[in-house]
Amino acid sequence: MGKGLIPAIVPVMALAVTLAGCTAAGGSFCAVSSPPRLSATAIDALSDAEARALLAHNRKGEKLCGWRP
Repeated sequence: MGKGLIPAIVPVMALAVTLAGCTAAGGSFCAVSSPPRLSATAIDALSDAEARALLAHNRKGEKLCGWRP
């Protein structure tokens, strides 16, 4: 390889690595999510913010995926 080729390849490789890190898991919410099953101890340890986030997640699953309690 010539000295001029290596500096030309480095930016291309850096771009390829950067773009590879930007890929996301495909699929719908229903394909990639499930309702969490927490123990009684874990439920008791939830903060108010965590409980709200969990409730929002479960309501979304009920609406979009037909999850049942």
